[in-house]
Amino acid sequence: MDIKVKGIVQKKSKLTSLNPFLDDLDILRVGGRLEKAETTTDVKHPIILPSKSHLTELILNEAHHNTLHGGPQLMINYLRTKYWVIDAKNQAKLVVRKCVICVRHAAQTRVQLMGQLPSARVTPIRAFYRSGVDYAGPIQIRTSKGRGHRAYKGYICLFVCMATRAVHLEAVSDLTSQGFIAAFKRFVARRGHCADLFSDNGTNFVGAARELRDLFAKEKSTLTTEIAECLANNGTTWHFIPPHAPHFGGLWEAGIKSTKYHLIRVIGTATLTFEEISTLLYQIEACLNSRPLSQISTNSQDPTPLTPGHFLIGESLILVPEHNYETSSISSLKRWQLTQRMLQQFWRRWSSDYLSQFLHRYKWANKTPEPEIGDLVLVKEDV
Repeated sequence: MDIKVKGIVQKKSKLTSLNPFLDDLDILRVGGRLEKAETTTDVKHPIILPSKSHLTELILNEAHHNTLHGGPQLMINYLRTKYWVIDAKNQAKLVVRKCVICVRHAAQTRVQLMGQLPSARVTPIRAFYRSGVDYAGPIQIRTSKGRGHRAYKGYICLFVCMATRAVHLEAVSDLTSQGFIAAFKRFVARRGHCADLFSDNGTNFVGAARELRDLFAKEKSTLTTEIAECLANNGTTWHFIPPHAPHFGGLWEAGIKSTKYHLIRVIGTATLTFEEISTLLYQIEACLNSRPLSQISTNSQDPTPLTPGHFLIGESLILVPEHNYETSSISSLKRWQLTQRMLQQFWRRWSSDYLSQFLHRYKWANKTPEPEIGDLVLVKEDV
């Protein structure tokens, strides 16, 4: 070794910038510029370790465990008080990658190519003919106005149209089967017959309270016979999304998030009566049904953006009406034909403006290899 024989280091060596020297025990140390620093010799002149050696690997493993499975930066900072490892960053990363515990906790789930949208999302059909349902809450509801009145837990039942993203909100006083049936009957009475109803199956309620999980915790076959009977009598088929796949319910999860956004900002810490919370939910419903389904154009000549409200009443629910189609000279038949033409125009815009947004995959855009037989895998489950 040149430094031992001649006392010099080759210019191309990685040690050149360290100005190394051999101490009294022939241990290679960093020369550095800290000779006058008031600190220990090991800090001023740490021992130089090669990047690839069994000793270096053992020292790095010890540092990893002593730092409680710390990352590369923490490991290097811990070692610098005594050792200077060549190519320390990469060697520390290698140790972390070999650590079974760290690999297990840092493992990422396999992400497959985003699948095709279900037919219920891309088929033009009357609003709420195919709907999703979800619960939100709990929220505190007062028995009546005035002081000294007790509050009880209430919940929000959300129905969302699978095709138009229109939202229907109902306040419910409990999570019983009777409470849901009453909310469903009110929904059908105001929005018409619902042929298909989609919901979580209970094992993948995300971010919900324990009471909400308990509502759908039973198996499909025993999911409150009363609810199944009520849906069957109304000609409604209940569809459950696959277990452990909350992204299948992204449509109603987004509706719940938007509802909470408005609710929290309006209520704050106040406690409302059942009538007050119902009124507020109807107003929030109008706001959600006035959201544009497509990008808002900057051209003043373009028509106003399409909203779920256009499929419910022919216009946005919170904006000033665009046109007055009432004229005394138009007969009832002509007026009905005019309404049908308006509706057909809305569906044409829905097909061209709204559906085109789903041509892009904004996430899960790449297909990854499937696990093969014999592969060691970790199954992740949200708790």
